[in-house]
Amino acid sequence: MIQSLRLVNFKCFADLTVEFTPLTLLSGLNGHGKSSVLQAMLLLRQSYQQGLLPQTGIALNGEWVNIGTAKDALYENAEENTLAFELEWTNSSTGRWIFEYNSEADILNLISGPVPSEIFDHALFGDDFQHLRAERFGPRVSSEKSDFQVRQHRQLGTSGEYTADFLATFGRQIKAAEGMSHPKAVSADLLDQTEAWLGEISPAARLHFTEHRGTDLISLRYAFVTGKQVTSDYRATNTGFGMSYTLPILVAILSANPGGLLLIENPESHLHPRGQSKMGELIARAASCGVQVVIETHSDHILNGICIAVRNGILAPDNICLHFLERMTESNIMEIKIISPRIDRDGRIDQWPDGFFDEWDKSLEALLMPPEV
Repeated sequence: MIQSLRLVNFKCFADLTVEFTPLTLLSGLNGHGKSSVLQAMLLLRQSYQQGLLPQTGIALNGEWVNIGTAKDALYENAEENTLAFELEWTNSSTGRWIFEYNSEADILNLISGPVPSEIFDHALFGDDFQHLRAERFGPRVSSEKSDFQVRQHRQLGTSGEYTADFLATFGRQIKAAEGMSHPKAVSADLLDQTEAWLGEISPAARLHFTEHRGTDLISLRYAFVTGKQVTSDYRATNTGFGMSYTLPILVAILSANPGGLLLIENPESHLHPRGQSKMGELIARAASCGVQVVIETHSDHILNGICIAVRNGILAPDNICLHFLERMTESNIMEIKIISPRIDRDGRIDQWPDGFFDEWDKSLEALLMPPEV
């Protein structure tokens, strides 16, 4: 698993090291660098897949992330025209990449020496990886199929656009790990586990797929069990955003292999509070099964679900990193710093910096105060 990531002169970071565990939660106010941490890892993956990383440069724009220009990637107050990434894994392997900024050509050239070839065997660079961005594939009448992405590389797409194709293909082949098994699922099959966990979002949901012959399209429809009756199938467009936004996350987690890596942005999107809490539990369960999960979230319900999972013994507190990113100004220069609260075995958090999932307490305090006249 990834143990740490150091960012030097990248976007809003002058020099920042982020520690990782099986489950790492990134939080903070908007525009404080959470997404940039994920983007750094995605840049390395993207550059490797485009054939640039081993010896040439960096791919700033592509399938996984779009940064823009080299100037956009370089820290505004950088004292040197170099940008660097350093990754350490728990097996003691290290990769360090230094890029030099050419202002005339507006490009970043790799100037560091080669890294060990086994670095690229890690999940970040292979198929045991999924990234789901905040803007996911919403309700559609049909979605695309992809032999290359789904059958060859087992990818869901960064927006989850291949989720229906993935489930239709592997729903009866992939088995969810025992530690992630839902007690109400009829089997360990990915499809049954997905339906059971989806039931925490919308009770008794059932998934039905229809492949359209002669096209590369597949339709996903939902039915619901009410007592002993099963409703007719409904189009995804008639079931709201919550189910469509949640489905790729459930499939990514439940299909992940031990040693795999998941980067998930805003898993709480379009979910009701109970669903968010259960999502936090499932994320904790995945980490307990040897899957490394990095999430960016603004949800106190996600955090609560993780804390409850710790208290229930699902995941050890040492296997969780909570990182709160905040802006600080020193000598008229803005920098991003990290505060890392700790969870104990009872699921309690040792510190609550201002802005760290504390809005409910602040609102409650305001409601208890006498009204202003």
